[in-house]
Amino acid sequence: MTIDITTTLPFTVDLLTFYGVNNQNFITLRDIYPSVRLMARGYTIKISGEEDTAKLVNDKIQQLATLCIERGELTPEQIALVCGGETVPAAPTTEAAMYAHGGKPITPRHQAQQDMTTLSQSCDLLFAEGPAGTGKTFWAVALAVKALKNKEIRRIVLCRPAVEAGEKLGFLPGDMKEKIDPYLQPLYDALSTLLPPTKLHEYLENGIIEIAPLAFMRGRTLRDCFVVVDEAQNTTVSQMKMVLTRLGEGGKMIVTGDMSQLDLPNGVTSGLGDAIHRLRNIDGIGVVETNEQQVVRHPLVRKIIKAYKKKINTETNNN
Repeated sequence: MTIDITTTLPFTVDLLTFYGVNNQNFITLRDIYPSVRLMARGYTIKISGEEDTAKLVNDKIQQLATLCIERGELTPEQIALVCGGETVPAAPTTEAAMYAHGGKPITPRHQAQQDMTTLSQSCDLLFAEGPAGTGKTFWAVALAVKALKNKEIRRIVLCRPAVEAGEKLGFLPGDMKEKIDPYLQPLYDALSTLLPPTKLHEYLENGIIEIAPLAFMRGRTLRDCFVVVDEAQNTTVSQMKMVLTRLGEGGKMIVTGDMSQLDLPNGVTSGLGDAIHRLRNIDGIGVVETNEQQVVRHPLVRKIIKAYKKKINTETNNN
């Protein structure tokens, strides 16, 4: 039976926050429940659809309104969690880690980023492993930039393995820098959010920030540096040992990766998984593990990760 329900939001809710910029939150809600018709006018939302679904949507809208009032925010990611019957992670209580070059405060989006912040203060070596989209790389780079601004270190070194995905570097056009830069672009992207273009260019020109393939780390000792090793699941055991032993006096290192996205040849052991297994109980080394509930990209990314994870588990059980 089709029914109409008119629900009223609490008058203490901020409408712009609830509906989102350009109604993005409301659009997300419509996408999650395509079988019902939603019409909003200020604090009033009309729900039309099958009785059970309409009542469910009504309950979810009121839950989201309460969350919006309590948190002072509402995101598409939180909407997806609430509508999926999952628990929204507790809001981190930390102050802003730092500010983007536009003045926007950058704070942890979930508990794993908060844990990275806390552990990086007590551990000189930190591993952050988990699915794509949980902000591991960005947060590691943010912590490195913060340490540089606070003069806790003198340089930042960002590196990742240039694992070839179907193309050989020798066949790509340009000099060596032009060949490898596409592999390093995610690191440039993170830095461009955190630093003004002129300052970033200055730091890169002066070597205060260095971005390089993992292979360029061999034989070096990185003193007073904050090192971020990204995509570390694609290192071999020997490569991981090499880069970890580059850490010099006054240095810090964060190693990030996703063990579900291995690009290594079959039979080759991942240096990331091996290192976490060997080192996680050593004093001064921290390990943070993220999960799909902490994805900070498009809400669909969480569903995609779950679908692939379910398929992998099914194939494993069948074998």
